[in-house]
Amino acid sequence: MRRHFVRRVGFMLVLFFALTFASSALAVAILSNAFGLEKHRGFVVPAAILGLLLLFVAFGSVGRGMRRMAGRVGDLMEAADRVAAGDYTVRLEEHGPGDMRRLIRSFNAMARRLESSEENRRNLLADLAHELRTPLSVIQGTIEGVLDGIYTTDRAHLDPVLEETRVMARLLDDLRTLSTAEAGALRLHRESVEPKELVDDSVAAFRSKAESEGVTIITRVADGLSPIDVDPVRIGEVLANLLVNALTHTPAGGSINVSAEPAGDGRLAFEVEDTGTGIESDVLPHVFDRFVKEPGSRGAGLGLAIAKSLVEAHEGEISASSQPGRGTTMRFILPTRSS
Repeated sequence: MRRHFVRRVGFMLVLFFALTFASSALAVAILSNAFGLEKHRGFVVPAAILGLLLLFVAFGSVGRGMRRMAGRVGDLMEAADRVAAGDYTVRLEEHGPGDMRRLIRSFNAMARRLESSEENRRNLLADLAHELRTPLSVIQGTIEGVLDGIYTTDRAHLDPVLEETRVMARLLDDLRTLSTAEAGALRLHRESVEPKELVDDSVAAFRSKAESEGVTIITRVADGLSPIDVDPVRIGEVLANLLVNALTHTPAGGSINVSAEPAGDGRLAFEVEDTGTGIESDVLPHVFDRFVKEPGSRGAGLGLAIAKSLVEAHEGEISASSQPGRGTTMRFILPTRSS
């Protein structure tokens, strides 16, 4: 395809210059007759020869430039065919005229995004299959036991089946929320909300659980904070996910601090700080990725990924810091007004 494209460009270039020369020669002949320049034929002929030489020089210069350009376009066409065939690893060297370099740079960026999306798709399918395997095994094993007469259809055997179906339902709901947010299709129902109200409502839902596990939850909201323009349900989900993680990794006698304070530049920072087991240094950079969880952790490992997507949907940012054995701090910053 590349050679065919270069040949076609070359043919069109030759045809263009041939037509230009023929039309120029015809124009010279007509003008010579019109203005009675036949007697100056000795001047016209050398001029025509000089014009022909200049035309050949121009043809050579433009031809070289067009050949290089056609070669780069041909490479781009060939690379696009490879991407269309499913090879997202193809990249092109960025050289040539400025516009061509910009086009190649955009093509390489597109190929990188496609490669990343394909890798994420494969990882998601693998992780999803892994997460569904356990509840499906419990359900299948229990039902087979009941059908074979090994188990009786009592509450002791049916409750685990019901619980595993709930696990699968939560997993699918989390995946739907995550995919919708990452696709930029999540609808936010913004309203003006007091930061203290967001913190108090989120903590209230977990205070009894924390007390039963011997964990103290402390709230600290700075005075004089302006209302924040957010979707209170979605930001409540973010705080809930952070509190679930903090409670999971904080032993009895520990504490969790939930705070809200100004972050400068018209932004507001929320923090959930615990005195739990912390996060290992090799896991910390990936805590907001899908299905990432520490050994022994309950859940599917989607909570922080969902929190990150919901914060970013509000034009905010989220981060994590931790020291193993000394606790973890989750912090997210939101603009007080939507853009």
